[in-house]
Parts: sequence; C-alpha cells; structure tokens
Amino acid sequence: MMYEHTHNHLVHHQQPVTMTMDTMKMDMIRRNKRERNKESNNNNNNSNNNKDNKLRTVDLSCMSLESLPIPSLDLATISKLDLSNNNLQNIPESLTARLLNLTVLDVHSNQLRSLPNSIGCLSKLKILNVSANFIQSLPQTIENCSRGLEELNANFNKLSKLPDTIGFELINLQKLSVNSNQLVFLPSSTSHLMALKVLDARLNCLRSLPEDLENLVNLETLNVSQNFRYLDTLPYSIGLLLSLTELDVSYNNIKTLPNSIGCLQKLQKLCVDGNPLASPPLEVVEQGLNVVKEFLCHKMNSSGDQSSRKKKSWVKNFVKCGTFQGRINSGMKRPQHDGFTKLKHQSIHGLASPGGFMGMLSPLRIFSPRRSFS
Repeated sequence: MMYEHTHNHLVHHQQPVTMTMDTMKMDMIRRNKRERNKESNNNNNNSNNNKDNKLRTVDLSCMSLESLPIPSLDLATISKLDLSNNNLQNIPESLTARLLNLTVLDVHSNQLRSLPNSIGCLSKLKILNVSANFIQSLPQTIENCSRGLEELNANFNKLSKLPDTIGFELINLQKLSVNSNQLVFLPSSTSHLMALKVLDARLNCLRSLPEDLENLVNLETLNVSQNFRYLDTLPYSIGLLLSLTELDVSYNNIKTLPNSIGCLQKLQKLCVDGNPLASPPLEVVEQGLNVVKEFLCHKMNSSGDQSSRKKKSWVKNFVKCGTFQGRINSGMKRPQHDGFTKLKHQSIHGLASPGGFMGMLSPLRIFSPRRSFS
C-alpha cells in the first residue's frame, strides 16, 4: 500500500493592485456590511438575542493589504478573522489586544517576520494559522492561549526553535504543524501535550525526538520524515504511543527501528523508505507491517539484543499499557532475520542543512519514490 504524501506549496502573493486607501476601506466596509446583513437575516427568526449572535466573521484575505485599517473594524465582535494572502509585514499589538472574542486567526501567506506579544491576550483562540511567512520564533506569550488553542499551524517559516515550555502550557492543543522550518530539536515539554493528535515536524533539521513520548496518549499521526542525515535514532518510548495509527520516518538516517514499535497495536501505516535501514532487514520489511511488528517484538524478547538490559526496563511500562505480551527469556535464540542487510535507498546526504535549508525543496526529494506498508 502506498502512503500518499502531499506537499504544501507556498501560496504566491497576488500582484499588487493599485488602489487608494479610501477605495480599500470602502471595499472592506461593503464586504463587512454584506456579512452583517447575512448574519442579521439568519438571526431574525431567533428571538434569543444573546451575545454569541452578534459575533461575526471578517474576511480581508487577498486584498493586497500592507496595513490594517483598525479604526474601521469593530474588533470586539469578531470571532473569525482572515487576513491571509496579503502583504502584511506586522500585526499591530493594539489589534490582537482588543480581539477579545476571537476564536480563529488566519494570517498565512503574508510577509510577517514576527507575531505580536499581545497574541497572548487571545484567551478564546482555538485555531492559529501563521504558515507561509518569515517568522523566526514564536512569542513566549502564545502559551497564555493555553485554555483554548487546539490547532497551531506554523508551516513554511524560519523557525529554529519552539518555546521551551510550550508543552506545559498548551494543554488542549490537538494539532501541531511545524513542517518546513529549521528546527533542530523539539522541546522536551512537547512530550506533555497530552491532548495532541497530530504532530507534523517533517522537513526540518531534527537531530532527535523527546525521550518521554509515552505521555502523548492521544497521538494518532506522527510525521518526522525528511529530516535527512540529521535524524538517525528514534526514542524507545515511541512504543508507548497507544493511539498511534500512522508513523512516517522516511528519508532520514535511521539504521535501526526501536523494537518497541512492535508493540504499537493500533499502527496501520509505517513509512521507512529512504533510510539506511539494517534492522529490520529488507526481506522482513518487504513482507509488510505485521511481519515487521512480529520481528521487532521477537527481538525485544531476545537475550541476543545487545541493549536488552536497558530495553527490558521498559517492559513493565509496556505490560502496564497492555502492549507487550511476550516473555523475558534469557535463553531465547536470535531471530533468523537478525542480520544487517542494508535497505537500498537513494543517497540524500547534503540535500538539507541548517545553512542550506532551501535544498530541502529539491525535485529529487519531492518526486523520489516511496516505500511504505500497512
């Protein structure tokens, strides 16, 4: 079964349109008036005139805006604000500080280099999309959105790190998308995002993953593919991701899969192509996911494993979670496929480096054939 892997592309900014500020304001007023009339018609039949009925969506996307006419906006009544596909270089602190009822903010495909610190005032924010900009770091104050933020999309930026304590604060975050950045590591607090369902960190420069992944009990999809020669190991705790159904570690420098992956009972898709994989060997990989899981389980229960002492210390955790059903036998024979047959792969060294990040977008990478199994 082929695992489809799509690549988002930067949305090209429209050619600047010659437009006076007065014309722009009039266009915006007409658009917002239509929105208000539509909402008014929908609410005419509702006798309960509560506060929620007054909240509205404001769409200022694709208008070639370079600045925001804040005085013409009734900020307190906006629940969804779309500023995407413009030419904005900054978001005024005074804007976000007054968007008290905002739940969705979309500023993707602009020219932003930073986010305002007042982003932390958006206590009701649920979805934040800042992808396809030039942002180098996220403000620490984003952690103040802890009660509501469920989805953070920061793809295609220049992020070199995430806030250190992001995992301790964003306790309701369900989707974290930071692909196509320059991240060297994910903060250790990432392993405390207990509500997280999707973690997409592909196309970065990751050297490793946090060790204590077992806290991510709701994680269903983990994609750390295409970190190329930098990512060469996976943490053993990956076998305690009880809800994991899709794991993509393709196009890295991984030689050995953790035996604990054999304990992932819900795993349906595993992508490992583009790695110099020695264990499991090619003949095992070609037989499909179930055979790979059996092979890894067998190895975990084998005394022939050089690091068995360390790995057996994890068994109590696997047993507690109901993912390990083997026995710890000291005399078990080495599995017959316990060899070091290298998986054939295309050499991709040098395509990505912290100093040459755009090499990641090479056609060789985008159109390389993939091997996955389910």
